[in-house]
Amino acid sequence: MTRDVQITFDCADPARLAAFWAEALGYQVQPPPAGFDSWDAALEAFGVPPEQRNSRSAILPLEGEHPRIFFQRVPEGKTVKNRVHLDVRIAAGLTGDERMTALEAEAQRLQDLGATRAYRVEPDPSAMEFGFITMRDPEGNEFCLD
Repeated sequence: MTRDVQITFDCADPARLAAFWAEALGYQVQPPPAGFDSWDAALEAFGVPPEQRNSRSAILPLEGEHPRIFFQRVPEGKTVKNRVHLDVRIAAGLTGDERMTALEAEAQRLQDLGATRAYRVEPDPSAMEFGFITMRDPEGNEFCLD
């Protein structure tokens, strides 16, 4: 039986990271519950203190069956390289210069949203490498443009 999954990010600023990843992936920030016009109104009604209102956030796909991505505030910062990361499939099916041009355009778009560039790996058919760009989200989590 196939299981549904949710991807969870530990972070310092769930709202900021959710907004970044929603733009990066073409998702949307999860809307507030029915009957509320904003998350702030819902959290106020639920009795959540103001200092706890940015402790969690989530994003949902605009269409299709893709995982929900959840962001939760944790007290500690990121200290080492991620052991698991996302590959954002921007250039599937493209090769060579066409692939790297598409990856560069997306890298620039994401840098404009707050990501930073780590490094670029060039295509090398002899090593079965098609080329990719490694980036970091606004809190330093590594991901690849593939």
